[in-house]
Amino acid sequence: MTDVDRQIARAGELLERTRAGREALVKRRRQGTAIARRLTLAASADLAIVVAAIAIGWFVPLGMGGALLVGALLVAVTLFLLFATLTPAVRAEQLTQVPLKALPLMTEQWLDTQRKLLPAPAQTLVDGIGVKLETLSPQLATLDEREPVAAEVRKLIGEQLPELLKGYAKVPPPLRGVARNGKSPDAQLADALKLIDDEIGDMSAQIAQGDLDSLETRGRFLEIKYRDEV
Repeated sequence: MTDVDRQIARAGELLERTRAGREALVKRRRQGTAIARRLTLAASADLAIVVAAIAIGWFVPLGMGGALLVGALLVAVTLFLLFATLTPAVRAEQLTQVPLKALPLMTEQWLDTQRKLLPAPAQTLVDGIGVKLETLSPQLATLDEREPVAAEVRKLIGEQLPELLKGYAKVPPPLRGVARNGKSPDAQLADALKLIDDEIGDMSAQIAQGDLDSLETRGRFLEIKYRDEV
């Protein structure tokens, strides 16, 4: 291996570590947001129970039994809100029907349910797609669904991505690592996920093009207006 090859390999390893770190950071942030939401719900529910108990106590003395009942209710509600599943699992069939602005989040939630069923390389690629969906989500919130790129986004992540993973799941596990026509199903899945990951990045850049052009125009205007006056 030449020095150039070694430098390229080191650069590739650095990029992969950077990408993995970014994906882990996004995942931790998402988990932190979910935990904060549960804690907020639990605190709000507990406060409502305490206020209701105080209000009732003004008219009907609760006594020791009532206090124990309120305490048990507080514990039960807190445990339920902290550990229960608050939202039903997303089904692949739902992804073709949801509003465009909700599609990235729901697709990401669905991917989380499929991740453990995939081989390790595909799991890494799915994590990368999740990062791209995080970027795409605020862009789609303001995108007109009649735009051609909106239809492309919906078809790619709402139809083709789920169909790819469902098709892979139908392959018997013993055959997933066996090469067929030069590639195993595991390798075919990884290649297809890489293409989807790249395509999502291209779509995000395409959606952002108008904003980038506007920013460039504004920068040129300011440069002409104020630099020439100096």
